[in-house]
Amino acid sequence: MSSEQRPWFRSRSGLVFLGFAAIALFFLWEEHKAHILGVLPYVLLLLCPLLHLFHGGHGSHGGTDEQHKDHS
Repeated sequence: MSSEQRPWFRSRSGLVFLGFAAIALFFLWEEHKAHILGVLPYVLLLLCPLLHLFHGGHGSHGGTDEQHKDHS
């Protein structure tokens, strides 16, 4: 055996774990696909306000407040 350490996912136990995890994820997806995809439109609607919060809202678009008052 070489002195280099292999990553955990390249070891025999790591590969077995990844195989079981892939099988578990497949069955979870198959059993809950309708629920996940049915909720997706609502999740997108709920994410819109968060996007505006983190984006900073509309804010100013390069002009001063005086310029914005003239356009109103």
